[in-house]
Amino acid sequence: MEIPAKTLLLKEGEVSSNAFYIEKGIVRAWYNNDGKDVTFQFFLENTMFSSLESFKKGLPSMVSFETVESCVLYKINKPDVEAFLEEVYENKELRSLFMDALFERIFDYMKNFFSFIKDTPQQRYINLTKKNPEIIRRVPQHYIASYLGVTTVHLSRIKSKILKENRS
Repeated sequence: MEIPAKTLLLKEGEVSSNAFYIEKGIVRAWYNNDGKDVTFQFFLENTMFSSLESFKKGLPSMVSFETVESCVLYKINKPDVEAFLEEVYENKELRSLFMDALFERIFDYMKNFFSFIKDTPQQRYINLTKKNPEIIRRVPQHYIASYLGVTTVHLSRIKSKILKENRS
């Protein structure tokens, strides 16, 4: 599917019946906190995503998914995913690859969680520029600020401070 930028793929509170694979583009996961969008994850090319708890258990999704830029996505419905997972469970190599990918996602969530506890917003920004410069280049600043837990004004100050420090 070719999807334009700023398209809502799943709304917080809806039950997810699909998973998606990104061939081209960026999708953000966000939730509403007292009327304010809070971005907590970005998905780039060659990534599969879904509201896992909603998709697996039929619960209302805790997050929304929205395209940041125009995307080429593959939509996979629940019965097809379940058939694929049966195949994965029966094949030791596929199962190992699947589990590795799943644990990698969990480790990313853990790193983000601990980063919010122990790192300053400036350190989180520096880590993001090193770990995933594509996000810095392609994602609008207000989404990056939300992801870092700061205002766009504060993000601008952080970037200016880093620039001054690098010049010295």
